[in-house]
Amino acid sequence: MGAQALVANETAVVVIDMLNDFIAGSLKCERARAIIPNIKALIEAARKAGAHVVYSTDAHSPDDHEIRVAWHAHAMAGTDGAQVIDELAPQPGDHVSPKTSYSAFYQTNLDEFLGQKGIKTLILTGVLTNCCIQYIAGEAFVRGYRVIVPKNCVEALTEKEHTHALEYIKFWFKAEMPDSAELVRGFGKKEEA
Repeated sequence: MGAQALVANETAVVVIDMLNDFIAGSLKCERARAIIPNIKALIEAARKAGAHVVYSTDAHSPDDHEIRVAWHAHAMAGTDGAQVIDELAPQPGDHVSPKTSYSAFYQTNLDEFLGQKGIKTLILTGVLTNCCIQYIAGEAFVRGYRVIVPKNCVEALTEKEHTHALEYIKFWFKAEMPDSAELVRGFGKKEEA
């Protein structure tokens, strides 16, 4: 299935952790700046076509397992670091689903929201390819969603980590990996139909 097969009202573009702390703050991913225009074009096309835009965003507390065990404090709930960057800020009608782990599904309302809206396809964008993107792709796959990861809308700290994660996601979770421009065109075709 290619971008032509997108059904807008059954599709959600998921923007993962495009937060101030990941773009310019305490867990900065220098390479993420390059994907901002691609994500912006994709979410604008999705909104115009009637697809859903969902934000899966870290919103940690000091006692979160991830903070205590794996990482220093970042994207702490209620701080500027946990806010979506201005260029991709949520708009009225978008759904924001805060998370406290790598998982967009663990102890969140995301799966329930997707089910209520009849969403069958998830287009994953954001950071980091080899962490939250990979984790969420796997969880989406086992829940029966069609998984699309536009390779120019996700990024990791290094090219090696990015490439390895894309290969893993494609092999294990059967993710489609078009360029975002193909998806934008697919939404445009759906809109013209």
